[in-house]
Amino acid sequence: MEKQDLIIVSAVLKKDGAKVKKEKFILQKDEPKTIIRMSQKRKKLLCLVKEKKEISLTGLKAHIPTAPALIKPLAEAGYIQIVQRQVFRDPLGDPVEPDTPPTLTVEQETVVKRVQENLTRGFKPYLLSGITGSGKTEVYMRLVQDVIEKGKSAIVLVPEISLISQTERRFRARFGEKIAVIHSSLTKGELLDQWRKIVLKKVRIVIGARSAVFAPFENIGIIVVDEEHDTSYKQETGLRYNAGDLAVVRGKMNDCPVILGSATPSVQSYQNVVMKRFEELKLKTRVNRHPLPEITLVDLKKYKDGWGHDRIITPELSKEIRSCLDNGNQALIFLNRRGFATFPVCRDCGKSLSCKYCDITMTLHKGHNEYRCHLCGYGRPVTVKCPECGSSKIKPLGFGTEKVESMLKALFPDARLVRMDQDSTSRKGATIKILKSIRNRNVDIIVGTQMLAKGHDFPSITLVGVICADLSLSLPDFRAGERTFQLLAQVSGRAGRGDTKGKVIMQTYNPDHFIIEAAKKQDFLEFFHNEAPFRKALLYPPFSRMIQLKISGSSFAKVKAYAADIAEVLKVLRGNERKQKNMIQILGPVEASIQKISSRFRWQILVKSPSSALVNRLVKSLMNHPKVTPRSGVRLIVDVDPYFLM
Repeated sequence: MEKQDLIIVSAVLKKDGAKVKKEKFILQKDEPKTIIRMSQKRKKLLCLVKEKKEISLTGLKAHIPTAPALIKPLAEAGYIQIVQRQVFRDPLGDPVEPDTPPTLTVEQETVVKRVQENLTRGFKPYLLSGITGSGKTEVYMRLVQDVIEKGKSAIVLVPEISLISQTERRFRARFGEKIAVIHSSLTKGELLDQWRKIVLKKVRIVIGARSAVFAPFENIGIIVVDEEHDTSYKQETGLRYNAGDLAVVRGKMNDCPVILGSATPSVQSYQNVVMKRFEELKLKTRVNRHPLPEITLVDLKKYKDGWGHDRIITPELSKEIRSCLDNGNQALIFLNRRGFATFPVCRDCGKSLSCKYCDITMTLHKGHNEYRCHLCGYGRPVTVKCPECGSSKIKPLGFGTEKVESMLKALFPDARLVRMDQDSTSRKGATIKILKSIRNRNVDIIVGTQMLAKGHDFPSITLVGVICADLSLSLPDFRAGERTFQLLAQVSGRAGRGDTKGKVIMQTYNPDHFIIEAAKKQDFLEFFHNEAPFRKALLYPPFSRMIQLKISGSSFAKVKAYAADIAEVLKVLRGNERKQKNMIQILGPVEASIQKISSRFRWQILVKSPSSALVNRLVKSLMNHPKVTPRSGVRLIVDVDPYFLM
């Protein structure tokens, strides 16, 4: 129809729903034009305006709720003037008391001076490897303060939205209102206001999740990436990027230092230290000389035939929780799996209850009274019958944070419990509310997933219980061991940050595994020296550049055929490299570990080489090849340096 000039198809830029927020402000006028009758409320209003010289309508309403109806006649008579001005929505929460900078430890001072010495030399990436509780945030604040005093700006990235609240409070206590916050939980209006504050140069510091790396500062003096190892820095949809890598790129573009901080650095970053690309800065002791927590391993194989709670909350852990509560302290119980039961099975035919759109089993969520798929969100009522045999006897096996919470309530009825996972923090403001209750000690036991494992500083938590340390150890992903070590070391570091020595009870089926042993000792170097040889032998990052080609579509046959065509083209193009073809490995095509998500079948191909130039050139040639033209119903995604291979 368009070709026959019957219709016109045009693209129109969609208007954003967010607008600049304006508010009425009331100003005092010297001489009224006409005299009107003065009620008690009008007199009170005029007194307030006279006292304040200028006051917002919102401020007036706090004193006189009927102020909107009172101001119009007063303005018409000339007693007051009403003006509209732009105001900024405040996503920062409660006011914060100003703090006094503490005296730096010798180690902190050495680190700060080292960076300050090199500030004039422009771009330089640093890896700040400090054990949990060693005062990395104070180092960031001193360096940011130094940069601001020189008239420049600073970007501070944190991985989780739940961490932004804590970091923002500490920075606001030091720097007041010079701060903007950027993350996906803000409303469109709040986000627009924060962005405008930066553009209008009303703030000098941006704190935010990965998207904050794009903050529109011109004169950047330093970029900080806290918990640099965290996988949350990788954007997995739409524009794929790694905020940690982009921070280094932006630091180079702005000729300023970049601080990558972590107690458990990524293997990639530490290899950059080994190769002398990054300079390592170390913090080896906790602030105030607090010792690292004592970690006890509990072998779950002893309880595999146990009954009741013992298989999940072992007697050793239960005893320590009771002791912790009796001493008036808080306990953090960690399990990186949400829901109540993670493996519902039909008692009659033995088939598991799977999502009809994805290739995974559904999880029972008792709070919502439904089975739910954690990939696409599809739900089924708890009364559902087995799709295979029609039986209503569905047995909920497995466990998640919801089940652990209910067990702890039964074991410790006198304790106040709170659960912090994706389900309990889905509402706006819920995360901050839970964190505030933990900080104010309104809860005794916190059950949480990895949201609580990183970076949080709660001095009253003296016990950390890890329900199952092996959950992510055997996943079909070369980074599974690294993620397990980081998670265990980080969650262990939440204990004993106050005056009382911390304890960690780590329940595991593999107490002799080198990753569990390294996590017990909180020894990153032991983990790195064990892990690196495996990566090198198999040519995985950081010893190669890797690109993942993801092929997906609604037809299994079409996806499989397209994946085979792409692999064939890749092998032909690799053959054209002659001398260098042996330096490129092509793995696949193969079905992804999770073969179907949201009714789309998934195949993948991995291309890796020690030379990033070679692998980039090969994939660019592939994308321009006539055999790889887009096909109906099939999607090809190129993911450079992928973080998840499942």
